[in-house]
Amino acid sequence: MRRLPLVVATAVAIGLGAGALVRAWVLRVSAPAGIPVGLSLRDLGDDVLVEVATGLDTPWEIAFLPGGGVLVTERGGRLVRLGADGERVASWDVPGVREQGEGGLLGLALDPAFPDTRFAYVYLTTEDDNRVVRYRLSPEDGLQEPTVVLDGIPRSGFHNGGRIEFGPDGRLWVTTGDGGDSSRAQEADGLGGKILRVSADGSVPEDNPGESVVWSTGHRNPQGLAWDGDGALWSTEHGRSGIGSGMDELNRVVRGGNHGWPVIEGDEGGAGMVTPVAHSGPDVTWAPSDVEWARGRLFFGALRGEALYEARPREGGRADLVVHFFGELGRVRAVRLGPDGWLYLATSNRDGRGTVRPGDDRVVKIDPAVFDRNPTQGRTP
Repeated sequence: MRRLPLVVATAVAIGLGAGALVRAWVLRVSAPAGIPVGLSLRDLGDDVLVEVATGLDTPWEIAFLPGGGVLVTERGGRLVRLGADGERVASWDVPGVREQGEGGLLGLALDPAFPDTRFAYVYLTTEDDNRVVRYRLSPEDGLQEPTVVLDGIPRSGFHNGGRIEFGPDGRLWVTTGDGGDSSRAQEADGLGGKILRVSADGSVPEDNPGESVVWSTGHRNPQGLAWDGDGALWSTEHGRSGIGSGMDELNRVVRGGNHGWPVIEGDEGGAGMVTPVAHSGPDVTWAPSDVEWARGRLFFGALRGEALYEARPREGGRADLVVHFFGELGRVRAVRLGPDGWLYLATSNRDGRGTVRPGDDRVVKIDPAVFDRNPTQGRTP
């Protein structure tokens, strides 16, 4: 039997539930100035906060298997299958993964017809590039029949993008980073610093702009994709880094649009360029990760920002923001809406940049109805 950390063992000894195990080590700290504070984990009872899994190693993405069970990518190169009780049922090494800096085994998406095809798509960093590879996933034999769907995406220790999603249109969408070379984001023919749209076999859909896999340009390091109730595409994106870090973005992605990096940032405008719906400003760093649409609003995780942000789009192309769980879970990488209607969050505290808490890394799930109870009205920075 695995030895529990002292704080967890104590919680078990006094009969606390799984949600209480999460709350047992929560330390409340001050949230960024200028953004209203929403919920704390301490506000949530065991009926709306559930610990799904612990002991993961830098999870990057979550996908849900038909009929139950969860798949998680670990950045070091493992695909993990969790059972209904959160226990590790199986894990498979993905060949060719090079974990370096922010690179490794990143995004994961299941074919919309997965029960029939058993196709699972992964985004991974290799020695030479970033690429999307399709596997046939067998419960008995693991990953079979590898097929490269898209390759030649610039790789680096930084800015690898990595999110892949099947959209409502049945196409596969891919976010790519500039690989540390900002000029790539403005290159019309390159794959770096872009949002891409391909068919399931990697071919160019006929209705793509410019007869290319490129859907939009001018992205630095987009990390999340989500579609709202009207079918509009949203993306989260890392802004500048270093001493002058900040200017992280929430974008409503425009077909064929140029989203500005590195020419413009924040509220700046440029000829033919798209400004973000919301940004962190120059004094706050979100380092936004995954984004999800639920209950009429967007939720996105923050890595360096260590929080879950809620964004409520409003007229005029802006959004109201609220920050939840600031500093309580640590670095939030994945945000997924499960088939049960709950939001699943995966932490990334073992990635070398976070503070490792007992049980990290973990997956928790939260009933998104709790955010309806929050009366706070946010605003943009």
